[in-house]
Amino acid sequence: MTLYYSLVFALLVFEMVVFMSLIIPLPFNIKRGLFTFISESPIIAKLQYGLKITFIFILILFIDSVNRVYRVQLELSQAKFQGGAAAGVAGSERMEVQARKFYSQRNMYLCGFTLFLSLILNRTYVMILDVLRLEQEVKILRGEAPKNDKNSAKLGEAGQLGEIGTLKKKLAEKERDIEALKKQSQGLSQEYNRLGDQMAQEDGSNKKAR
Repeated sequence: MTLYYSLVFALLVFEMVVFMSLIIPLPFNIKRGLFTFISESPIIAKLQYGLKITFIFILILFIDSVNRVYRVQLELSQAKFQGGAAAGVAGSERMEVQARKFYSQRNMYLCGFTLFLSLILNRTYVMILDVLRLEQEVKILRGEAPKNDKNSAKLGEAGQLGEIGTLKKKLAEKERDIEALKKQSQGLSQEYNRLGDQMAQEDGSNKKAR
């Protein structure tokens, strides 16, 4: 096994360990703290970004291995039509082609399972976050947890890492600023109308006094 396929195998083992650690049943507070740490840690965010780039290279290796399997299969189909005096030579060549087919299929399955497990890990992470949020909401409705809990707020913001999460946060802040400006402008408009009515009443009273 070449170096890059050895690294792919190591990554597959790492994904299996992470998947097992995600599905291990833990108390709610411990799991909430763990997922909050994962969502807030800049090291984890950088690691996720590096893994995304790595999976792109693994996808290229997967496509290459599928192409190799296809070419080896063509060689085997051509070898079936060989016979006569070249039967012995064709047999040895067939063994070599079978060996290359085995290695190509092994690499294809290795890269394929690594990519497939990465999708499962991502979906499992999102589903566990949703379950934790629902459990937190149930605890709040039952009165078992305070409404304005910092851990609950952090859990609600979990899973929004990277540039998209930052843009969402900035957008929410801008919307809050716009709402505050709207309320302020409404208050100023009401105060202006009140002062206008008051001045109109004062002018009317002065005219009557004259």
